[in-house]
Amino acid sequence: MPQHLIKLCVGAESVEDLTGWIAERMAARRKGGRPLEQVHTTRQQPKRSAEILGGGSLYWVIKGVIQCRQQIRDLRPIVDTDGIPRCEIVLEPVVHLVTPRPRGPFQGWRYLSAADAPPDLTAADAGGDLPIDMRRDLAELGLL
Repeated sequence: MPQHLIKLCVGAESVEDLTGWIAERMAARRKGGRPLEQVHTTRQQPKRSAEILGGGSLYWVIKGVIQCRQQIRDLRPIVDTDGIPRCEIVLEPVVHLVTPRPRGPFQGWRYLSAADAPPDLTAADAGGDLPIDMRRDLAELGLL
C-alpha cells in the first residue's frame, strides 16, 4: 500500500487558489524554458520514500479541511543557497478533489496512511459545477 503525505496549504483560501498558483508556476517554468513540473520544497526528507514513490499523494489541508490531493512523482534531496538540506516534493500538477474531512492544525508535513486517506470525489459526488466552497458547505450539511 502506498504511503501518503499531508500538509497545510498555507495562504490558500480555496482549492481554486491552489490550482491558480500551480497554473502560474507552470506558465513561469514554460516561459523560462524549465522542465514542466511542480515542485514544493520542505525542510525534511521523508524516511519512507520508497513507500511514498510507490503511488503516494500529497493531501492538502485548506482552511482546516483535507480538500484535495496531488500525486507525488519524486522526492529530491537538495541543499538550498544557505547550505541547508531540504526536500523537493515533485508533484503531478493535476489536483484531485477528495471527500472533505476536517483536520486540525499541525506544522510541516505528516505521513497519512492509505487507510486514513479520504477517497477521491467522483463528478457526481463533487456536485458537478458547484464552486468548491459551496460543495464543502453542502457536504458538511450532509447534502452531498
